[in-house]
Amino acid sequence: MILPILQYGDPILRIKGKPIEDIDAGVRELAANMLETMHAVNGVGLAAQQIGEPLQLTVLDISAVEDRPSTLKLEGSEVDPKSSMPLVLINPKIELHGEIEMGVEGCLSFPEITGEIERAESVIVRAQNLEGEVVQFEAGGFLARAIQHEHDHLNGILFIDRMRSAAKAALSSRLKRLQKESRRTGRPDLQEAQVSL
Repeated sequence: MILPILQYGDPILRIKGKPIEDIDAGVRELAANMLETMHAVNGVGLAAQQIGEPLQLTVLDISAVEDRPSTLKLEGSEVDPKSSMPLVLINPKIELHGEIEMGVEGCLSFPEITGEIERAESVIVRAQNLEGEVVQFEAGGFLARAIQHEHDHLNGILFIDRMRSAAKAALSSRLKRLQKESRRTGRPDLQEAQVSL
């Protein structure tokens, strides 16, 4: 089922997600709906907050992204990141590694808004999967960026919070308009988005 994606201005986007204690049929259905929703709008990541559920749950799929390389290491061995997609991460914890680099990001909760954001070039992720197993892997490149973006969502942090102040100031009128629309309409309809997180 395709779910409405909350837009900037909805207070749920600022709530830190609760840990998921029991990975039951409801959680599995929510994850499946999130994946369907994300794919329907050509997104590469979606956090539970973005569909109105403040939980520690995010889904990712970077397999359609051709122009921004990603790396993935499982148990110390390089694997093709696309072969592991989509990812469902429950209660994820991340460790940042490597250099800090700038890169363009968008967000499904911010239609048509992008910005240059600083992120670590790689992350080590420890999370549970839908079977409740603990998984650990290292991600680099675009996948690492997407994971950091979604991990921020799970903690109530939005990508505009990481923009340089001049860039954020340049977007202020568009951000105010989005906030007003979100307040006026409550739960906006799905928005088309390009490669957004």
